Amino acid sequence: MFTTAWTASPQLPSEGFTPNWSREGFWRQSVRQNVRLTAGGGRVRVRLSNAYGTSPLRVAGAAVGRTAAGAAVEPGSSRRLTFGGAAGAEVPARGQLVSDPAPLALAAGDTLSVTLYFEAATGPATFHAQAFTTSHRGAGDLLDDATGDGFDAVTESWYVLSAVETDAGRTDGIALFGDSLTDGFGSTPGADRRWPDALARRTGRPVLNAGIGGNLLLNDSAWYGEKGVRRLARDVLAHPGVDTLVVLLGLNDIGFSETGEQPTYKPAPVVEAAELIDGHLELIRQARRAGLRVIGATLLPFAGSDHWGEHAAKVSHELDEWIRCSGEYDAVVDLNRVLADPEDPDRLHPAYDFGDHLHPDDAGYAVMAEAVAAVL
Repeated sequence: MFTTAWTASPQLPSEGFTPNWSREGFWRQSVRQNVRLTAGGGRVRVRLSNAYGTSPLRVAGAAVGRTAAGAAVEPGSSRRLTFGGAAGAEVPARGQLVSDPAPLALAAGDTLSVTLYFEAATGPATFHAQAFTTSHRGAGDLLDDATGDGFDAVTESWYVLSAVETDAGRTDGIALFGDSLTDGFGSTPGADRRWPDALARRTGRPVLNAGIGGNLLLNDSAWYGEKGVRRLARDVLAHPGVDTLVVLLGLNDIGFSETGEQPTYKPAPVVEAAELIDGHLELIRQARRAGLRVIGATLLPFAGSDHWGEHAAKVSHELDEWIRCSGEYDAVVDLNRVLADPEDPDRLHPAYDFGDHLHPDDAGYAVMAEAVAAVL
């Protein structure tokens, strides 16, 4: 039985937060991506996404191996992947493809390098904008380049790769569904200090990070992914081995309308708490139909940020009170109170503030993981 050991939610090719290669795509190039696994096993397979491709995506070859450092792979650990027994494959337009399993001994916490070679031009590539870790690109077929010397370009995004699965046989996976707070903005890049990472270390359970920076519960965004009520099925429910869902979503729906300075926030309709409650109820319904236990998290304090204003304060207070008191969730974790400044409960505690009064730092993310672990 295969268990999802790592995920990255697919996004439409866009400029993203930092420079990336999604719009230009790849041609006669290899991409090596390093991902930290939350479940081990003796066999591994990868899931490739062409969710936003308008034509089939040709993958000429793929390989996996244990990461040494940077773009280097541990000697002797590289394994070629196959797809239905073939070295290459086409990922259907708007679709996905799962590789055949490859034998490779892995433990929870190991970092896996996944290398994809694109010989034909891909066109714009489905990607995940904010990886907070380095991906590598080089010219030609570098599937067997263990040293990593052929990789001469880097970004902090993931491309085409949407999941890694191992034969751990675990069915106790935890999916964390949210926005940049779950994606890991504010954590130290390359250090695996997002709160999903901290939760995996604390619990020893498989943890799926289904966060997208800027994501909205109720509305699609060209920059920040499909709305939460639509993408849950693909980004959580379709993955094997999950039995618990934690929802932390809605802050951007509330806050985008409070500022006119960021063009990627547009359109930003003014929403009311009742609309967000309906969205949360829809997530609960979908998850329950799939047999998942569903935990609701209150929104983090965000006074002083560019998302804050009179309306945002009103709606966030109303939504948080519903999450706490409605009884709709199987359990509740009150992140708002855990991370609040005792001197001003609408603000993040200064010890946990990354600096924008919206996102925690590494210490804040560790506190979030501890609070969630207590209600699992």
